[in-house]
Amino acid sequence: MVLKSINPSNGEILKDFSENSEKEVKDKLNKSTKNFADWKNITFEKKRNLLKNVSTILKKNKNKYARLMALEMGKPFAQAVAEVEKCAWVCDFYVENGCNFLKKELIKTDADLSYVQYTPLGVVLGIMPWNFPFWQVFRFAVPSLIAGNTVLLKHSSNVPQCALAIEDIFKQAGFKKNEFQTLLISSKKISNIIEDDRVAAVSLTGSTIAGMKTAERTGKNIKKTVLELGGSDPFIVLDDADLHYTVDMAVKGRMINNGQSCIAAKRFIVFDDIFDKFQELLTKKISNLRVGNPLDKNVDIGPLATKDIVDQIDRQVKKSVEMGAKVLVGGKKLDREGFFYLPTVITNIKEEMPVYKEETFGPVAAIIKVKDENEAVKIANDTCYGLGASIWTHDDKKAENLSKYIEAGNVFINEIVKSDPRLPFGGIKKSGFGRELSYYGIKEFVNIQTVYIKKT
Repeated sequence: MVLKSINPSNGEILKDFSENSEKEVKDKLNKSTKNFADWKNITFEKKRNLLKNVSTILKKNKNKYARLMALEMGKPFAQAVAEVEKCAWVCDFYVENGCNFLKKELIKTDADLSYVQYTPLGVVLGIMPWNFPFWQVFRFAVPSLIAGNTVLLKHSSNVPQCALAIEDIFKQAGFKKNEFQTLLISSKKISNIIEDDRVAAVSLTGSTIAGMKTAERTGKNIKKTVLELGGSDPFIVLDDADLHYTVDMAVKGRMINNGQSCIAAKRFIVFDDIFDKFQELLTKKISNLRVGNPLDKNVDIGPLATKDIVDQIDRQVKKSVEMGAKVLVGGKKLDREGFFYLPTVITNIKEEMPVYKEETFGPVAAIIKVKDENEAVKIANDTCYGLGASIWTHDDKKAENLSKYIEAGNVFINEIVKSDPRLPFGGIKKSGFGRELSYYGIKEFVNIQTVYIKKT
């Protein structure tokens, strides 16, 4: 099979890559396993220095890597630059904090000495998506590596250039070629690798279906797994919210990465007293967004990553309209080369519609009217997903109280949902399980080992 790097702005094939052969995959698995024996014993100071080098390379070449993302999956250039900077940040965060996170924890028991220590598991396989092609990789790989694991990356097939660029960053930084390796293979071949005894654990970010298949394989083989899957995040606007600020953030939260984000605000749940005004302001803002080449710094919305994604979002909107929804702006493919979909506001939403019950992975904002907090919470939780949610109000205490009733791994108040190296990130329900980032994320792929000593 040939992996194609395609420019979604015009459909042009940028480059072809031959899939790794079975022999090449086996060789990479062997090398990763063999090198783990050495890597786990490398001093923390050496690991820190290597990650400092990674951070420096990312910062120095941020425009280069941003351009690659814009070309290969359509991310607006400024957002791509910010993504590279965030990757450097996660390196810096674990350089500064990783050692403390993994320190032995003394626990007083009947023993003369007892403690918990954290030892690496082995080879961690990362199965990563295309929508944040650098960030998703770095946020799982950096804590895994600093904990002493080695890493294999199976990236999405439509971003092979990003996958190889990331591998090259680690090589430039001084990592041996076996500590971080990229597998250029199709999704059809991943099951055998998951089940391979040389793979100790798996981290997957992707669709719920991909998560189910991965969990089935890892469960069958009793392997530690972290899943960060889809989302249909509610954006709850109470009647005392600062509407102009909230609408500005609503546009940012929905349209980031051209609407292709698991934690993008997708269902706007708005109190009826302010519904009309919110809808008017949101529609005006979204109608003024500029669509075009993501390398153009004046463009707000670039193309969607693939033709299939455009077709899917178009189907969801059309089906919802057939069922009674009303499009206020957008609602169709852009008539030009490339994979473009117009920024869209859709209202008159009912619970059986695709834009209500399915994840919408594109620039489509669905607005839902509610009468009070109870109805808002009910609708917010009326989804199989549980990744993120946001609440918008002047009353922080009320929002804090409401957060306890929201079924999501992340609740943000007066801010859009976002990942932050200092905070644990992940979901519940069909948005997955386990946590990335922070103190919690680095503990996912270690053996939490009890040591009990009785002197004789």
